[in-house]
Amino acid sequence: MESVKLCSSPLYPPKLVQRERMASVMAFCSFSRATLISQQRKGSTSVTKTLEKSSLPERKKVLVPIGLGTEEMEAVILVDVLRRAGADVVLASVESQLEVKASSGTRIIADASISDCSDEVYDLIALPGGMPGSARLRDCEILQKMTSKQAEEKRLYGGICAAPAVALNSWGLLRRKQTTCHPAFMDKLPTFWAVKSNIQVSGELTTSRGPGTTFQFALSLVEQLFGESVAAEVGGSLFMCAESADDRHPRKEEFNKVEWSVDHIPHVLIPVGNGSEGIEVIILIDVLRRANVDVVVASVEKSLQIMTSQDMKIVADKPINKAAESVYDLIILPGGIAGAERLQKSRLLKKLLKEQELAGRIYGAVRSSSEILHKQGLLKNKRVTAHHSIISKITSQIGDNAGVVIDGNLITSKGLSTATDFALAIVGKFFGHARARSVAEGLVFEYPRS
Repeated sequence: MESVKLCSSPLYPPKLVQRERMASVMAFCSFSRATLISQQRKGSTSVTKTLEKSSLPERKKVLVPIGLGTEEMEAVILVDVLRRAGADVVLASVESQLEVKASSGTRIIADASISDCSDEVYDLIALPGGMPGSARLRDCEILQKMTSKQAEEKRLYGGICAAPAVALNSWGLLRRKQTTCHPAFMDKLPTFWAVKSNIQVSGELTTSRGPGTTFQFALSLVEQLFGESVAAEVGGSLFMCAESADDRHPRKEEFNKVEWSVDHIPHVLIPVGNGSEGIEVIILIDVLRRANVDVVVASVEKSLQIMTSQDMKIVADKPINKAAESVYDLIILPGGIAGAERLQKSRLLKKLLKEQELAGRIYGAVRSSSEILHKQGLLKNKRVTAHHSIISKITSQIGDNAGVVIDGNLITSKGLSTATDFALAIVGKFFGHARARSVAEGLVFEYPRS
């Protein structure tokens, strides 16, 4: 049989399989040491041929189409990870305009219109999910023709979340292919060929389940395009921790516990600047809005349009001066070295942070942005965690065993590998564990039952 379940590969240690941690992004923390899926693919001729190419990365062309209601976590993670691997990724809009409003309200600006891409040949076409985004992709005749030709010519294609069932299946591109998708759409797949795995590779087709499995999906595609060594290198750069979450390295630790509950919909500010880490920004927005949090994305730049660390363009909701007219229950600083530098230069943001602390309200940071809080004196006598590159610069108590550390009204996180846990920890503090677990299930992200 040509199809292979990625979830049976060395990428997922048996201990994690036993703990049903297949959907967790943390499964990739040991990625740089893994031999990945090639050892499991001895019977998969088409995929094996891909992996036997030169170890030197080739410039590969990738198309990621988006439409109204596309799942932003899936789109952004796909583009980000593939670009880190060296792929020439085109984010193409199937709408009449380049600016696309994603499923949780994020405004993303595509690189090109799908009509401008119709005559190009791509090494990979990867469809993000989301609704009605998947239906918008399905109804795009240009994309249908391109993807059908991709399959006919035995080039790589794939989809995640609702896209396999809604788009690829409607186009007849799943015939005799074992396929997975979001649990809510499994009944739309051909019964005999539907499988409940986080990643499914079947010849040139790769499918996956949802936002919580997108890192796995993207890295599988990187391996098929560039080989396992490049995938391991990219995975290692994304997920810096050496161990998965367990008793020694828990998802989160909390000190000096206080209640975060409020008598209104929580109001959260996420300031962004050019160079902010797009994955962290989008995960925070998506997860918090799924939990019914009122999220305001504010630009510290002169323009609302922000260029993220991997050259994706997103549009903020407000400029920072307009956002500063409101009071927020929580202010979160996303990471990204260049982005953190831009945030650090905003006097107004630093004023807001100081006022936040003096008023006893909540604030936090992801990865390198913890240094901003440190320079403002907002980490004194606090336990924190941060990206390994700046921990030595933070002269406070370091709680670096956990991916997420909460100390009173402060919450910090290590970065990319813990961004979803970070966002869900915020949801749990505001609404309780049951709400966080419900959001995690929608993401297809494994989360503790208690």
